[in-house]
Amino acid sequence: MKRSSGVLMHVSSLWGKYSEGSLGAEAREWIDFLADSGFSVWQVLPFCLPDDCNSPYKSFSAFSVNPFFIDLPTLRDQGLLTDGELAAAEQKTPYACEFDRLNAERMPLLARAAARVSDRTPIEDFLKSHPQIANFCRFMALKAANGGKEWIDWTVDAPDEESLRTWQFTQYEFCRQWAELKAYANARDIRIVGDIPIYVAYDSSDVWANRALFLLDKRDRPTAVAGVPPDYFAEDGQLWGNPLYNWRRMKQDGYAWWCERMSFMMELFDGVRIDHFRGLESYFSIPAHETTARNGVWEKGPGMSFIRAIRPICKGKLMIAEDLGDITPAVEKLVRDSGYPGMRVLQFAFLGDDGSPHLPHNYDNNCVAYTGTHDNNTLLGYVWDQDDQTRRRLMKYCGYEGDWDACYNAVLRTMFASHAGLLVLPVQDLLLFGSDTRINTPGRSEGNWSYRITKEQLNTLDPKKFKEWNHLYGR
Repeated sequence: MKRSSGVLMHVSSLWGKYSEGSLGAEAREWIDFLADSGFSVWQVLPFCLPDDCNSPYKSFSAFSVNPFFIDLPTLRDQGLLTDGELAAAEQKTPYACEFDRLNAERMPLLARAAARVSDRTPIEDFLKSHPQIANFCRFMALKAANGGKEWIDWTVDAPDEESLRTWQFTQYEFCRQWAELKAYANARDIRIVGDIPIYVAYDSSDVWANRALFLLDKRDRPTAVAGVPPDYFAEDGQLWGNPLYNWRRMKQDGYAWWCERMSFMMELFDGVRIDHFRGLESYFSIPAHETTARNGVWEKGPGMSFIRAIRPICKGKLMIAEDLGDITPAVEKLVRDSGYPGMRVLQFAFLGDDGSPHLPHNYDNNCVAYTGTHDNNTLLGYVWDQDDQTRRRLMKYCGYEGDWDACYNAVLRTMFASHAGLLVLPVQDLLLFGSDTRINTPGRSEGNWSYRITKEQLNTLDPKKFKEWNHLYGR
């Protein structure tokens, strides 16, 4: 890979006036900051509709996009919202996503905008060219008609028309606004890297419309669900609860559903991170009746046959294999055979193994290095939490001999100087913020995903500093 660097920050974390980040002017200001700082990659989290815990890794559809990211001033400029409606939607706090308010108020507001659309031809054309999104919209409208119940319990088969119209509008408008924003980023030589959750939710249009592609019993209930065994993050493992794919059935049609999914991702992004890539080699299968992940077993995944199927679709795009967790020689071989760069995380480097692949001197060019991911603590929080011995080892490794609470520039420069082809830093680590700003704590159902940056905080960063580092270290 050509040496480069980027920043990890979800759209939701952008500053703005309307309870959560959006695709409007603030996103363009963020892209300008990246370009002025010498960065060339903006990495985001999944765009699909989040679940009740606000997680974008479990959604009503892999083909959905989050309507809360739609820029409201743009709708006002189109004549779809009034100044009064815009004023009423202004946030109470700029420091966190106002999820309760968004869940209560945003879709009714977008429904009013949808009802004011005079020419639906562009929307209809968009839905014809994106049948899976059209399917998702119908699913959500049927869910509304059935009082929000899971699809397995539906009794009404006619969709709620207002809900259908609103979802169709929001999916179209998001993609329209996003296409303009992505073009702006690309014009400033910023590539945008998305994120693909490997699994989908049971209560999703994906399972509802494609039941043969999942491991379900005769009553259409999952026989086993996804997760990971006990590890560094969780002593009981993680019981994700997603239905597992029927990989044998998927292989029969050349992984057509996945190919359609990847095509949509390539339309949205300049590259993607495939979450839980190791599940393509072997996946953890947990009996559906279990309450923890302790009694799961590993089953063989599709391997290189899957990679070969999606390769033509992803040609020329940056594909990142999230190869963290319980990694075996077979997983390592699949990553090598795929050609995709794997991930290296500094916070895993000092767990005791001197040969750890997460130590910067062991990075090769074909990897993406992080100080931490969205599932990790911030760099400041990580250093703060370490014992004295680990802190001294980290500081000595980075050539720093001062007080530990001022070691962060040395740590960041060590990452810039590493052999990794791409370095990605969470925005919190540019700001040197503490653990109160981490975006997710795995295994915890509440208090995640709400972190936001303010424009004043961004203005404390010096783009010249990062541009100098990017130049100095050939990124």
